[in-house]
Amino acid sequence: MPEEVSTSQDPRDELRADCGRCFGLCCVALPFARSADFAIDKRAGEPCPNLRGDSRCGIHSRLRTEGFTGCTVYDCFGAGQHVSQVTFGGVDWRSGPKERARLMFDVFPVVRHLHELLWYLNEALTLPAARPVHAEVRRLIATTEGLARQSPEELAALDVGAHRQEAGELLLRVSELVRAGAGGGRKKDRRGADLMGARLKGADLRGASLRGALLIAADLTGADLRGADLIGADLRDTDLTDADLTGAIFLTQPQLNAAKGGPGTRLPESVTRPDHWATHD
Repeated sequence: MPEEVSTSQDPRDELRADCGRCFGLCCVALPFARSADFAIDKRAGEPCPNLRGDSRCGIHSRLRTEGFTGCTVYDCFGAGQHVSQVTFGGVDWRSGPKERARLMFDVFPVVRHLHELLWYLNEALTLPAARPVHAEVRRLIATTEGLARQSPEELAALDVGAHRQEAGELLLRVSELVRAGAGGGRKKDRRGADLMGARLKGADLRGASLRGALLIAADLTGADLRGADLIGADLRDTDLTDADLTGAIFLTQPQLNAAKGGPGTRLPESVTRPDHWATHD
């Protein structure tokens, strides 16, 4: 099995999607339903009709206008190239028996979960306030990387939920250490809160826990989110115009891609400003 060789200074660079090294797995393995995010229904294991023979998307530059906003939000955290080039040694799902293709499709979401955890764990190592638990974080990174390098059969049988729970407990400790040093007064605990459509314009959310919070279509314009924990928060259509997210922890690119923002939105260095924000009023 080929080995991944990385010369990156930041381990998270290998956890960024590289579609040129993938066989279009997210366009085949995953299902989606006709909705505001997808223009059509598609079953798991069925290739999207927009997927070309070279594993490229035929409407990539027009995904939003063609009704496939969900595709612009999704991120595999590098699982696509890992499964394609490492787990299956560069063998395309189009080649060989259907059983191998089905196994590849089963393995892809498992590795995606592991890579997402690796993203959070590697971020934890960049946080000075979390230094007391860095040794534990490194051990869990090594374990998670080892799981991701398993055979296809082992990955398909993996209880990834149990591993996520273990990682979640450690990441919660990281969050508590980081947020304790954030500015502001008493730290707000909004874990899992239903804040859909909430009017939080200009809110002081420094050091707040927004883990798993539903912030769909919430108004966070001008809000101060420095040092806030955003792991798992649903930011679909959340208005982040002029909000300050510098120092926010566990914020991912898919979350930002699903939100609204503008040139005045301040972001952590680990993420990039979505292209479609330039057209947001």
